[in-house]
This record gives sequence, C-alpha cells and structure tokens, in this order.
Amino acid sequence: MPDQPTPPVSTVPFPTASWGRRILALFVDWVASTLVVIVFVGLDEYGEPGSPAQLYTLVVFVLEAALFTWLLGGSFGKLLTGLRVVPAAGRGRLSNPLPLLGRQVAIALVIPPLVFRSDGRGLHDLLAGTATVTMDTYRRLTTTGV
Repeated sequence: MPDQPTPPVSTVPFPTASWGRRILALFVDWVASTLVVIVFVGLDEYGEPGSPAQLYTLVVFVLEAALFTWLLGGSFGKLLTGLRVVPAAGRGRLSNPLPLLGRQVAIALVIPPLVFRSDGRGLHDLLAGTATVTMDTYRRLTTTGV
C-alpha cells in the first residue's frame, strides 16, 4: 500500500486574519504601550540612554495584550483593527490566562510569529491553542460554532 500524505496537524477549519492586519495591530499595541510608559516615567526619562523605560514598554506590551486577550478576546491593537483571538477549536472562551501570557511572551521573542503554518497560525498560536481571526469570522463562529 503506497504511503499516503498525512493531513496537517491541528489546522483550523476557518480563515485566519491576514498578516498585514496582525502587524498593524502589533504596531498599535506597541505605540499604546510606549505611551503608557511615557505617561508614568516621563518623556525625558524614556528617551534617556540606558534608561530601563524601553524594557518597561515590553513588560506593558506583554501584560496588556495577555490581559486584554483573556478578558476581551484581543489586545487593544487587535480590537482596534477588528481582530479577535479565539480558541483553535473555533468555539468556547479563552478561559485560562496562563497560555495567553505564554503566547504574548512568545510574540515578544519575535521568532514564533514569523514561523507559521499554512493555516496562518504562528508558533505562538500553536503554543496557546489559539487563532487570530477577523471580526466577521468571529461573529460567524459565535453564531454557527464553526
């Protein structure tokens, strides 16, 4: 019997969001996180060489995105650009914040989002069991269940 190709493992049965919108959402999140840090430490401190303020921006970015994704289904940037993070199964709720925190740490490492599957899910999504979708897809998933 000839070898048959194995089907892709854990592909999602719905379309995922484009990388362009995801990058725009990431940019919005980073700018918002930077502004939050500047409000707390001041522009002079933020711009000073050797200041830890840039590291604070990374911490704010990771925590904001993980918390908003857990509570609202997407980071500030994702929600503003019309994206949502959903369980890879397409239904249910993102009820556990720890995988979402791990997902954001992976995004902060930069490489995981750049390594992705044919279904549009990066290593960070595989780690957390999630997928990023448009609001239209999200609405369809919540009304039909996939």
